[in-house]
Amino acid sequence: MQSLNGKKALITGGSRGIGRATAIALAKEGVELGLIARSEESFEVVRNELTALGATFVTAVADVSKEDEVQQAIKEIEDQLGGIDILINNAGVGVRGSFQELSTDQWKKVLDTNVMGIVHVTKAALPGMIEKNKGDIINISSMSGLKGTVGSSAYSASKFAVVGLSESLMQEVRQHNIRVSVLTPSLVETDFTRGRDHEPNPEKFMQAEDLAEYMVSQLKLEQRTFIKSAAHWATNPF
Repeated sequence: MQSLNGKKALITGGSRGIGRATAIALAKEGVELGLIARSEESFEVVRNELTALGATFVTAVADVSKEDEVQQAIKEIEDQLGGIDILINNAGVGVRGSFQELSTDQWKKVLDTNVMGIVHVTKAALPGMIEKNKGDIINISSMSGLKGTVGSSAYSASKFAVVGLSESLMQEVRQHNIRVSVLTPSLVETDFTRGRDHEPNPEKFMQAEDLAEYMVSQLKLEQRTFIKSAAHWATNPF
């Protein structure tokens, strides 16, 4: 197991839900954090929590669907942290409705955030990892990225794309000692899933903190094997 102490991590959607839980879990391991979210106000809770832990962190406001905002935010974070060792592409949006009900604008919003958001952030952060010849990239997909369901055509399509993007990127950057992982959790209790009237049983939800702990445990491993399963890490061994 390797220590994460002193590493620098960038987390998108870092102010709440899975991103917030992951930030706290990594801070407890001594990781320095760069957090991106869409609004300044959303950072209030996680800032207080990280300050209480004595963590080193930087926050930046950006909509990941907008490439210029992403580039500026990541430049600010890299300038203050001195580089990025771990990238967690967590930011995402969802919309429910039948294929016929969803407008093309709704489709565009989901794809621009869930797919192009990962493209924008990774393109901005990857050169620094290649220069250092090391790094970890974790992309958050979903079980909806493995199996489509009624009412989730746009969300599911975006999350299938995240899996394919991750698997291709993995093969391209492994030569630079960079590991690419894709995580496909089922229902996680966050603002996005809380109160869904079609899912009345709260016991079916996993907690964001559990997923965060899982990511920390995987990041600590010296080697990981490419696995294809229901809640899988798609990674390259080295």
